[in-house]
Amino acid sequence: MLTIPTVERLRELKFYGMAKAFEEQLSCVEYEGLSFEERMSLMVDREVTEREDRRLKSRLKQAKFRQNACMEDIDYSQARGLDKSLIASLSGCRWIKEHLNVIITGATGVGKSFIACALGHRACMEGYRTSYFRAPRLFQELSVAKGDGRYAKMMNAIAKSHLLIIDDWGLSALTEPEQRDLLEILDERHGIHSTIMSGQLPVEHWHETISNPTLADAILDRLIHNAYKINLKGESMRKKKTMLT
Repeated sequence: MLTIPTVERLRELKFYGMAKAFEEQLSCVEYEGLSFEERMSLMVDREVTEREDRRLKSRLKQAKFRQNACMEDIDYSQARGLDKSLIASLSGCRWIKEHLNVIITGATGVGKSFIACALGHRACMEGYRTSYFRAPRLFQELSVAKGDGRYAKMMNAIAKSHLLIIDDWGLSALTEPEQRDLLEILDERHGIHSTIMSGQLPVEHWHETISNPTLADAILDRLIHNAYKINLKGESMRKKKTMLT
């Protein structure tokens, strides 16, 4: 029979979805009443779906999110100052298409990282390449990359991400090299790609964590003026969950 060689040839061509759909059609009598065009259409649809699924899994893996979060799981039951209409608007990812930023601030435990990762997850679902870093780890990796010759490659990869998430921003004052690295990253991305900055430090105190006034002005100019701002309030979500268990 020609069916087995056909399935094998589809797999050789990496049409895995079509191969699975073809095998299913051969084993199920319900497909016998369909025309050739209808059966072919089902096979093509299966291939497209599986390829999109593989690409999504690849984007999620490359993003390296800190938390497994999605927009549907955002908790609005607690009084955290969350604007549902703003979150709904951000869910559409138009802000990424328009190369805007998002700034998320608030005390520890109020859900900043969760919302940042949820926005990143939605970006991946919409086809945007996303990179997640905790700020301390980002600057540590850049420092190591300078020593082993990977710095230019790493900076290029960061610059090309459609969405860059820098979490735990402002935990400590930036060193001079860290300030220059951050400015270079933001300068490469400004007006081209989007960035999420998340941290405990209120925006009005960001200038203080960057000791060089000139660099501080340049960094904040590229971040703040074209950004949506989410200022979370209330008690720690982790503390409340612990009390309920």
